[in-house]
Amino acid sequence: MSHSTVPRSRTEADTTAKTPAASGATGSGEKRRPGKPSLRLRLRRDRVLLLMTLPAVALVLLFNYVPILGNVVAFQDYDPYISDNGIVSMLNSPWVGLENFQRIFADSAFWQAVQNTLVLFFLQLLLFFPIPILLALLINSVVRPRVRAIAQAVLYLPHFFSWVLVISVFQQLLGGAGLLSQLLRDHGYDGLDLMTDPSTFKFLVTAQAVWKDAGWGIIVFLAALAAVSPDLYEAAAMDGASRWRRMWHVTLPALRPVIALLLVLRVGDALTVGFEQILLQREAVGPGAAEVLDTFVWWNGVRNQDFGYAAAAGLVKGVISIGLVLAANKVAHLMGEQGVYKK
Repeated sequence: MSHSTVPRSRTEADTTAKTPAASGATGSGEKRRPGKPSLRLRLRRDRVLLLMTLPAVALVLLFNYVPILGNVVAFQDYDPYISDNGIVSMLNSPWVGLENFQRIFADSAFWQAVQNTLVLFFLQLLLFFPIPILLALLINSVVRPRVRAIAQAVLYLPHFFSWVLVISVFQQLLGGAGLLSQLLRDHGYDGLDLMTDPSTFKFLVTAQAVWKDAGWGIIVFLAALAAVSPDLYEAAAMDGASRWRRMWHVTLPALRPVIALLLVLRVGDALTVGFEQILLQREAVGPGAAEVLDTFVWWNGVRNQDFGYAAAAGLVKGVISIGLVLAANKVAHLMGEQGVYKK
């Protein structure tokens, strides 16, 4: 009996001595989080993805960041004919400091372009931005999938049209020899030409933008609606919520983050209201109604060969756009949304 007791006591003592250490090691192992892998290990692990990304990064650097160096022209009396090499011409052009900016702020044509740009932006924000949301809600309420797909395809098709084709369609409808004018003449009224009327130009531009690009916004909002759980609609219906109540309390809150993000991006793009669209119609209504910042930069830089002056106007536009993005993103944070980036 004593022979059997001694080994048992040794075993229990050894187990008792090892148990705290083992439990402590296990506990510390459970609490310890895996460390962040080194840069070399991450590069080796993701080398295939990095190689796939290199062409896109190279294109972004070449066409988006390298041209930023050309903003130095805004502080020069740039003459591209000094040399066949643009960099040599930039280095040899005389410096004028802030003279180009002083000319801009004293130019009434620049402020007219700013005014036209802001008027078009606010008009498109009020009329163009809500329309894709309303159309997405309307299409999403259609029960039959075939009808929904046809409606979505019809509304999205104009997005693939060029601005030349879009303006040609509006010319055939609203021009002096267009369908509407001929219809009025056939009934004894005077014809009208909305394509050359400066007073209605801003509404015309907005209508063209809605017809061409509303389909793209519909796809974005329909994708957001597809992520809404059907259980939410069923629970709201069981609580007695009507169709409009379900849309107000379920659908719109689901779209709120997407609306906030697109609104921030739209505000950041406020000073860019459609260069090609407006340039094609600028001569028809005159620069007083159609001149915006983009066409102002193009006209002074490309047509008048005043590159330093145009570069200064473009730099002012870029700085204001960055400020608008930051301000709009701050408003999105105050509303509880993420915006373009987190706090």
